Amino acid sequence: MTERTAVRVAVDAMGGDHAPSEVVAGAVEAARNDGVIVLLVGDESAVGAELAKHDAAGLPIKTIPSEGVIEEGEPPALALRQKPRASVLVSTGLVKKGQADACVSMGSTGAAMAAAVVLLGVFEGLDRPALGGPILGAAPRTVLLDLGANVDCRPSMLVSFGVIGAAFARSYWGVANPAVGLLSVGGEAGKGNRQVREATALFETSGLNFVGNVEAGGLAAGSVDVAVMDGFAGNIVMKLAEGLGDALSDRVRSQLEGRVSEEIVEQVVQDIYEVSNVAETHGGGPLLGVKGVAIVGHGRAGAGAVRRAIGTASRLVESEFVSSMREDLARARERLGV
Repeated sequence: MTERTAVRVAVDAMGGDHAPSEVVAGAVEAARNDGVIVLLVGDESAVGAELAKHDAAGLPIKTIPSEGVIEEGEPPALALRQKPRASVLVSTGLVKKGQADACVSMGSTGAAMAAAVVLLGVFEGLDRPALGGPILGAAPRTVLLDLGANVDCRPSMLVSFGVIGAAFARSYWGVANPAVGLLSVGGEAGKGNRQVREATALFETSGLNFVGNVEAGGLAAGSVDVAVMDGFAGNIVMKLAEGLGDALSDRVRSQLEGRVSEEIVEQVVQDIYEVSNVAETHGGGPLLGVKGVAIVGHGRAGAGAVRRAIGTASRLVESEFVSSMREDLARARERLGV
């Protein structure tokens, strides 16, 4: 990355269940403590009112006006046309114009993805970006993708996911030669459906450190650095992990209450929650495959998660993640003769 005093992060102040209050609070903390420049995008009066609640004088924060919010459940393509000045579009547009280095949104995932595709574009060979990141606390350095953006995938798309997942592991965790596995019903070669078998043949000529199939049980063990699957399976894995965490938290609370102190109960329950809700613990995950750093977080995110999402965005910019992903994809396409 060229020398610059601080990374500029555009934050969609209107996205999320607790916007703008929690988003602004998290942005203020990031600007105060993490050496980033924050561009808060949203309704001027609402954002201004929230900023007034904090001691933000002198902090590297600038407000950028927008009009409207794209809500969860709105058809993203239609909403983008009907609300061209919506906060998620304006914040993504700042990256496109070079006025920000990255953008962060806790709002509609579909809207954030659509905005990134339309404004930033996707790399050659990719139809759509993938949603990925670490989701299992027992394996905090394993990136899973896709997590729901692409529920129907051709085998060649799975190879692309492997490439961009490996680029993420190298840039974010410094893994020199990430081990890439393909989620299947068995670890043995040849196990799996037609999609998995055809993808395996492509992976073997991709130049990636492809280690073959990985079963779902191996994901929590961290047996691979990158676990590839279509978005249908990936979303099920993610939501099962989150649901199990919630259920186990309730069960542990009921078993321990009255037997140990409330403080210990809360510590154990919080640990279980963080292990099973890694996306929120990290603040958010990147849209992989777009020509820019775009982070999408949980809609229910509080100020702490917002701050961590901004930190994730800053770290990816500093590691020159997008350039690394571009180069890796080009090499893979050349090896595959695409």
